[in-house]
Amino acid sequence: MTTETSNTPCPEQENASLRAQIQSLEQQVNILNGELAETNQGVVALYAELDNNAIALREASELKSRFLSYMSHEFRTPLGSIRSIARILLDQMDGPLTGEQTRQVKFIQQAAVELNETVNDLLDLAKIEAGRISISPAWFELVDLFEAIRGMFKPLLVNDAVSLILEEPGEMPRVYTDDKKLSQILRNFISNSLKFTNAGEIRVSARRTGENEVTFAVSDTGIGIAPEYHQAIFKDFVQIDSPTQRKWRGTGLGLSLSKKFAELLGGSVALQSELNVGSTFSVTVPLRYDGAENLGTNDRTGDGRTPWYVK
Repeated sequence: MTTETSNTPCPEQENASLRAQIQSLEQQVNILNGELAETNQGVVALYAELDNNAIALREASELKSRFLSYMSHEFRTPLGSIRSIARILLDQMDGPLTGEQTRQVKFIQQAAVELNETVNDLLDLAKIEAGRISISPAWFELVDLFEAIRGMFKPLLVNDAVSLILEEPGEMPRVYTDDKKLSQILRNFISNSLKFTNAGEIRVSARRTGENEVTFAVSDTGIGIAPEYHQAIFKDFVQIDSPTQRKWRGTGLGLSLSKKFAELLGGSVALQSELNVGSTFSVTVPLRYDGAENLGTNDRTGDGRTPWYVK
């Protein structure tokens, strides 16, 4: 009689093997749960640190904005006094001035004007960084805008070798936007060109671009800007470090604010420039500012403008 040996494990062996595998899996799960718990603690701590950093950054930004706002307001009063006194002296209300005295008072007046513009730029920056600035659109003719700019810069053209030319807008339609913000953009462009143009001309023009846009350009025959600086000059407090431009030191805010204002008006800025040839700064805005369409009639101001607060 032949005896056969079976290799099939008995139920007890199978159960023991399954229990061992289950125990091994439970150990691995426990290890993974421990690692996940540690990771979660690390993530929670990281989020808490990020929140604290965000709060600190927000507080620092608010402090900087308040500081800029307070200092700007404090500077305005003495600057206004200096400008008023300079104007009285130039009008010779208290007696005639010599030629040299007139020249020196004009220097004082010009310095006060430039410093006042810097203060206004800082105040605008504080408003923008605070996240709230008002846009007051209204209908206006481009010819009126150009006439206002011409009258504003006429007393500042002290260099006979440079001509400021404002081309007639021609058949351009009326524009519905914030003319004060648009005028400030163009003033910043023109002031920048005046600084860096020793001879030639500065030409201001407007043309229709597309169905619903208008582009304003300020072209000069100045020193020009190297290509690597074309984007940087539109950033806050950025100035080009070159021998020619180093003598004109300001805050580096004019072009940055122009870019911010253009974006608030629904437009954009651009630059074309070549070293030793000249530069063309341009701003393109919609013919009609769309941000005010969602406001009700009760939001209108006394002068017919519609205030629109951008947050």
